[in-house]
Amino acid sequence: MSDSRIHPTSIIEQGARIGDRVNIGPFCHIGSEAVIGDDVELISHVVVMGRTIVGNGSKVYPNAVLGGDPQNTKHKGGHTTLVIGKNCVIREGVTMHRGTDGSLGITTVGDNCMFLAYAHVAHDCVIGDNVTFSNNVMIGGHVSIGNNVIIGGGAGIHQFVRVGHHAFIGGLAALASDLVPYGMAIGNHAYLGGLNIIGMKRSGMARPEIHNLRHAVRMLFDRTKSIKSRADDVRAAFPESAAVADLIDFITTDTKRAYCTPPLDSAIEISDSDDNS
Repeated sequence: MSDSRIHPTSIIEQGARIGDRVNIGPFCHIGSEAVIGDDVELISHVVVMGRTIVGNGSKVYPNAVLGGDPQNTKHKGGHTTLVIGKNCVIREGVTMHRGTDGSLGITTVGDNCMFLAYAHVAHDCVIGDNVTFSNNVMIGGHVSIGNNVIIGGGAGIHQFVRVGHHAFIGGLAALASDLVPYGMAIGNHAYLGGLNIIGMKRSGMARPEIHNLRHAVRMLFDRTKSIKSRADDVRAAFPESAAVADLIDFITTDTKRAYCTPPLDSAIEISDSDDNS
């Protein structure tokens, strides 16, 4: 704990592991199994419970509760874990729960993630790197979220849903189906309203690949066949496209949920105004 500062009003239970250069402000409570990485700052009134690991360089704001028991009746009190990656920002009132002893047993948050006020991460979720939860985002148990996903304020994601990398979920959306990589889900219940063109550009995706994905998604969701039966046609149409292959791999992976699709009364539209390429 070299160079660490711990306010005298905070409680650090015996057995907790505190890294170097940690700053723990007033009225925090760190449980006996917690691991606080180097250069972490807990501003004040932060609770870290159970077997919870907070990665190096993360910053946690007041009234966040990390590592609480899963809200799942199947959990019988076994030893489970929450792992939070490096350089995460966790704002006021955020809650994250450990995994359940009858399932994965671990909830995982990647590096460089941002969780705005009152967001919730449920048990057994797997969250990638560079993910942003806006205020009041709620995700159920066993949700998988890929890298570089942005979720708008007040959105809710059903348990067991998969969200592909670089996807965007609009504010107040209720997502009950799997969302393909680069997909943009909007509405309540959420539907596939196009592709996250802005996210593609920010990620450095080449212009030809953006065009490939646009055409591939139109083919995939044209409703003349089922989505999975269309997958082989799409893969064959773009044999040299790594982005399309990635999309089809997502579609052909076994899942517990249906797919987020365009509204029944319209084909998918991807506005040219979103992409000047």
